[in-house]
Amino acid sequence: MQMNIKKIAEMAGVSVSTVSKIMNNYSDVSEKTKRRVLEIIEQTGYTPSSSAKTLATKKSNLIGVIFAGELNVEFTHPFFVEVLNSFKKQMGVLGYDLIFFSNEKFINSGDYYSRCLHFHVDGCVIISGEQMEPAIQELDRSHIPCIGVDLELTGRKSGYVMSDNYQIASKVVEHFYLLGHRELGFIGSRADSDISNRREAGYVRAIAGFGLVMNPKWFVHGDDFFEPSGYAAMNSLIESGDLPKAVFAASDLLALGAVRALKEQGLRVPEDVAIIGCDDIEACQYTSPTLTTIRQNKERLGVLAAHMLFDLINNQSEGGSFVVEPALIVRESCGSGLNRLNR
Repeated sequence: MQMNIKKIAEMAGVSVSTVSKIMNNYSDVSEKTKRRVLEIIEQTGYTPSSSAKTLATKKSNLIGVIFAGELNVEFTHPFFVEVLNSFKKQMGVLGYDLIFFSNEKFINSGDYYSRCLHFHVDGCVIISGEQMEPAIQELDRSHIPCIGVDLELTGRKSGYVMSDNYQIASKVVEHFYLLGHRELGFIGSRADSDISNRREAGYVRAIAGFGLVMNPKWFVHGDDFFEPSGYAAMNSLIESGDLPKAVFAASDLLALGAVRALKEQGLRVPEDVAIIGCDDIEACQYTSPTLTTIRQNKERLGVLAAHMLFDLINNQSEGGSFVVEPALIVRESCGSGLNRLNR
């Protein structure tokens, strides 16, 4: 006979809710009843299924993972993959598993909230993307705990983690300035990209802070944060016949695409154009030239996201945000002055 919580209750002559309370160490059950139920559980060798545990505790120990937006990074962007891996490891330590939600069939009519209820997830981590679907705002406003990565969530059970985008841009401009570069360009993602816009705004502010003049012609945008967009954006600058002396790309992949475009046209990096990227993905160490970049602390972002979500799930916090400080990683793509700066 297949044993379940209902049969245990019948054998003990108690209600299902009483068995559930005993299994979860509630104190409002008499010792006599508790002993009788535990003896029956031991004799029958009953082990509750995951669904039974969920019904009994109202917790599934499942975390939903959502790659937000019509244009999302999925598993193709090294930065988010490393953040998510750090998040996964920390959530595992805290006793949770991950379930990934697809949005391919649900972009215009999707309902993340109802799917979260269907799978009884305890909370969600939402990875930033482009062209955010309305279902994300609905989930943010719900009672389900959510943490955004590079995505500002403001719901009553939500929070977010991201790097300090003004500090990212400020470190880039300072580095260019100390190397003697005054004609500065920028390659970003699409014009409606929140993260790209934050980095661009910080860059413009930092340029003004150093008393330099911004040239709008040297600020160009691609369709996303990936290498082909950086390649196309740099080619548009090359075709204009008026190149800046240094370019900040809003991601390492954009920077690598820009370097490829320059090299194909016989231009040298950094002698003709200096390049700085952002993220410090592993590939930066192996390109030619190796890429100077801004390191986002991917492990810290993932661990913080995990602990923040855990606290929200367990009513130990009321949301909030953490902004992680970035670091300049000096390599070869900015020129011979680097050795002096490293001392």
